[in-house]
Amino acid sequence: MMSALYRETGASLRIGILAEPEAQEFIEAHAGALDSSFQKVEMSDLMRRRLQRSDYIFSGMKAFHEMNEAFPSLIDENGNRKSFERFLNDVRKIDKTYNSNYLRAEYNFVQASAEMAGKWEGFMQDGDRYYLQYRTARDGRVRPEHAALHGVTLPITDTFWEEFYPPNGWGCRCSVVQVRKSKYPATPHDEAMALGEQALQRDTKGMFRFNPGKEGKAVPDYNPYTVSRCRDCDIAKGKFSLAKKVFIPDNELCQACQFIQNMINKEKTAKLTKEERREIKAAVEEWTDIHLPEVELRTGKAKRLYIKNTNINEDVILNKGFFSETFAKNFYNKKLAETMQLATRIGEWFPLAEFVRVEKGIHHNFNFKVFIANVEGVYVECKVKMTSENILYTMRIIK
Repeated sequence: MMSALYRETGASLRIGILAEPEAQEFIEAHAGALDSSFQKVEMSDLMRRRLQRSDYIFSGMKAFHEMNEAFPSLIDENGNRKSFERFLNDVRKIDKTYNSNYLRAEYNFVQASAEMAGKWEGFMQDGDRYYLQYRTARDGRVRPEHAALHGVTLPITDTFWEEFYPPNGWGCRCSVVQVRKSKYPATPHDEAMALGEQALQRDTKGMFRFNPGKEGKAVPDYNPYTVSRCRDCDIAKGKFSLAKKVFIPDNELCQACQFIQNMINKEKTAKLTKEERREIKAAVEEWTDIHLPEVELRTGKAKRLYIKNTNINEDVILNKGFFSETFAKNFYNKKLAETMQLATRIGEWFPLAEFVRVEKGIHHNFNFKVFIANVEGVYVECKVKMTSENILYTMRIIK
């Protein structure tokens, strides 16, 4: 990577250097090292790809910082360009700092994030059947502020898990387990949040307030190589096509982030392959088999989805094709990353479906619209028209 940097000319670092073969080789090697930390962790293929994507973006931003820090070393004290040998020797310290000292902590953090992301997938399969309980390692190395969280017990839908789901810092070894509701009472929400604030009091920047399983990221958007505004940025959240229209980077860091996001997305805008479509369809159908009970219709068996807070007397019935056809066909031309995100998150969205309205039509037909829970600023809108024997449906993404 330093050989690519040595070829650079001009007074400032060129963002496009990230696409140079040497820089790409470094980024991929670094991301591969992080990926290896969860090679044996059980999770879905979709979740694994999302975590690997997160590692790649994190590694790209780290590479940009390294080159930016090394760039001034191209020139000696007299303003002359150094020989490559001298330049390389002078930046060895940067390499040791980033790729020995920092990498060790980053590797351990990514490993912990991946393990907890895998657990979250398992928790979501059971829905709200169990409570989730915070657990520490219960030894002399546990931080006192983390020890206060031991035993906090809450439903999986509680917002506590969005901010204080482990890992909660570098070297955090905390975990979460499922417990029976009949055995453990739920912790009052406000009490749990207060304990969470206490546990992360050293995290003054709020860097670790994320849920790797829910967000599908091994590293939070706000990390040592980004800035706090990244937590609310569409580009950092992978919504590149939308962000490109409304956001113009005003600094090198944002430009680098957009460039990296573009590199990882540019090869994923084509149509899904048959294998990818089958994988998405299988993941969706597996979720429906677990969560939606079968009912009898005049046209045969179907699946039933109850929409909360409706004033409809009729059951809202969506057949299995609603899921498989929507993902396999309606999203056919969507970016692969976006489609994978939808397939991965469906188990979280549908249990939290929010009813919007019913529009009754002629012949006793009625339409209804449902917003599936807001996740990362993305709404999924379902529109369904039902008759006594037919079910028509569409599904689209609203950002």
